[in-house]
Amino acid sequence: MSADRQLFTLVGILIMTSIVLSYTLAPYTTLLFGVNEFHFAIRQAIFGFLGITIIFILSQLDPEKWLKPVGFLLFFGSLFLMVAMPFLPESLVSEVGGAKRWIKVAGFSLAPVEFFKVGFVYFLAWSFSRKLGHHDGMGLTNEFKRFLPYGVIFVGAMFIIAFLQKDLGQVVVLGLTLIFMLIFAGSSFRFFFSILGAIFGAVILFILTAEHRIIRIKSWWALAQNSVLEIFPDSIADKLRVPVEVEPYQIGHSLNAIHNGGFFGVGISNGTFKLGFLSEVHTDFVLAGLAEEFGFLGVTFVVVVFLWMLQRIFKVANRTKDRSAYLFSIGIGLSLSFAFLVNAYGISGITPIKGISVPFLSYGGSAMLGAAFGVGMVLMASRKADMS
Repeated sequence: MSADRQLFTLVGILIMTSIVLSYTLAPYTTLLFGVNEFHFAIRQAIFGFLGITIIFILSQLDPEKWLKPVGFLLFFGSLFLMVAMPFLPESLVSEVGGAKRWIKVAGFSLAPVEFFKVGFVYFLAWSFSRKLGHHDGMGLTNEFKRFLPYGVIFVGAMFIIAFLQKDLGQVVVLGLTLIFMLIFAGSSFRFFFSILGAIFGAVILFILTAEHRIIRIKSWWALAQNSVLEIFPDSIADKLRVPVEVEPYQIGHSLNAIHNGGFFGVGISNGTFKLGFLSEVHTDFVLAGLAEEFGFLGVTFVVVVFLWMLQRIFKVANRTKDRSAYLFSIGIGLSLSFAFLVNAYGISGITPIKGISVPFLSYGGSAMLGAAFGVGMVLMASRKADMS
């Protein structure tokens, strides 16, 4: 059977949209860095072409022969690179804000964590399909014992990503993907909520151990507190209120950009908040830039295409008979969903900004290629699924 053509087409639409946005939302950044006005659009087009090529090649492979080798190569290869990065010289590794996240390759910078996410999902799917099944009343203690090896692996990955690379947002996406995959692998809801509470506590701990994360939380709360604290008595609200000395600069301008777009948008290239008010709006704030220039209609178009893409991914999971391919497809769909939601909630002020890009839409080669591997492997699995 052939791979799912609808899924391939939908991803292609998102990639083409990202190339357009990389051009129209980046004029200030091109001036700031003194590069050609097409600089970011051309680079995004290159990575878009590579992403489409990767997806197409993977979609032509036999999943029974290639899904496992590709998944483990991504998992162990990217894990090795993330562990090695702190020890590599600056000529090979880019350091930003004291964190080494990117490896320099032929004039481009690649972030191994984007490929690790896909490999991690495959590792979980492969292992869950062999070790986990329905809980069958085995009890919470035994479920924890069964989960312990995965918890140790996740904590190790969390240490590398959150402490060494200072990227808590990726940990949030990976943690959410892990615990929801547990449900589909057969764990009980009681165990699910127990793990969810433990991960929530770990996230709080990571926030409290880094000053820049505390500042980010205060910046978010300074913007959100007035509407939230209205429901509390004054005696409680006064204790929870944070002085607005930490200006919620980015979130404020993001909300203004969304409001300025209205229903139809101000028109392509006519946005104003991209002109220095939002830093590099074509990356983490791409949805805000999209909302300003293309309005509610533009955002709705992107959301519909994205949801349609997710529906095809989950349909592959539902129609495949291979349990590891089933769990992997679900995991990729979940990770793409959580990345989109974390970004959308952040730029709209609902949650703190996490620095997570929108899959296939934000400017960035690593995120593009990492997501391409994930979808390509799902398309590979769709060759053995009945998609009629």
